Amino acid sequence: MAPSIAATASSPVRNHRCGVSFPCFTSKTLAARALASNTTHLQISFHHLAKSPSIPPIHMNLKLGFDNYALRAFGWKAPQLVDHAAGLGLDALLLSDLEVFDRRDDASLRDLGRRARDLGLELHAGMLSICPSSVLFDPRRGTACSQLRETIRVASLVGSPVARCVLGKVDDRRRRGGIRARIAETVKVLRGVRTFAIDRGIKVAVENHAGDMQSHELVALIEGAGTDFVGATLDTGNATWALEHPATVLENLAPHALTTGIRDSALWETTEGAMLQWTAMGDGAVDWNPFFARFATLCPEVPVILETISGRPIPIPFLRDDFWGAYEDARPREFARFMGLLRGGKPRKPFRPDGGATRVRTEQRQQKSELERSIRYCREALGLGRRK
Repeated sequence: MAPSIAATASSPVRNHRCGVSFPCFTSKTLAARALASNTTHLQISFHHLAKSPSIPPIHMNLKLGFDNYALRAFGWKAPQLVDHAAGLGLDALLLSDLEVFDRRDDASLRDLGRRARDLGLELHAGMLSICPSSVLFDPRRGTACSQLRETIRVASLVGSPVARCVLGKVDDRRRRGGIRARIAETVKVLRGVRTFAIDRGIKVAVENHAGDMQSHELVALIEGAGTDFVGATLDTGNATWALEHPATVLENLAPHALTTGIRDSALWETTEGAMLQWTAMGDGAVDWNPFFARFATLCPEVPVILETISGRPIPIPFLRDDFWGAYEDARPREFARFMGLLRGGKPRKPFRPDGGATRVRTEQRQQKSELERSIRYCREALGLGRRK
């Protein structure tokens, strides 16, 4: 009989420091079981994960925008980004780091928010890591709580309903204490700004970022901190880095979603597991028609924020013996669904810009092209966007 990838969960393990419960799974043999050639579970309706046939798009009335990181090579500040988003006829703009706000006095921030509203744009504001022990956290900018309070202040002044932030990246899973320790620290930081956020009517939107957390782990973080002021930034590209199908992440995070980071993913098999490379929308393995049909049902007022980061190959060596120690809470059925994205995947050429004086211009052209192609695909193939 072929081996099954199903695994049995034991009693939940509770982290008493942060009040977060984690289901405990046996995961060391997860990849081997999932890859078994005749396993029953890997044959579960993979045909339904293939892209649906081309059909005329249905207008879903979802807001469409982009994250300033999609155009990072331009070095634009917030006013330029607002004008550019309005010029593209978009509905929303996520300014995902405080460095784009060249002036952060109250009057300048209010003026920026007023200008965005006059142009029909919903602004979202954000920052990077709020976890003090993360490899991404920058202590030079102050404590985690002080940085998050500043982001909340900026958000309130520009009219953003959310303050986006992240825990860290995939490396944090392998540090002492694993991702559970990082989650506990992050919950403590979030609780430290609860009153400050609620008083200003801002919700903190923690992202599943750079492979740091799987979606069920982020849900545990949100519930541990408090759903009255903490929600999610739902990122489909980072979902695949964390061994999850974007549709799985949508189902898990939609009840908490406040904003998003959307891009496509190409994946293919390697001798050590898989290679991931993000792409423009429509160029990867994700079937977006059913995804956004479900999105429109679950979180219709959450904007679709495009964050194109194309051409970076990311190895996911899940066949290595030392890989699964950092994923003790992985869910076998969800991993099997992720594996469906690898079927038929072919290696993609990475984007390697020329060196020297032309490097920045090459990156600018590539980023502009990837974003504009993605906007066009979302409008024409998926029927996204409220401003036509």
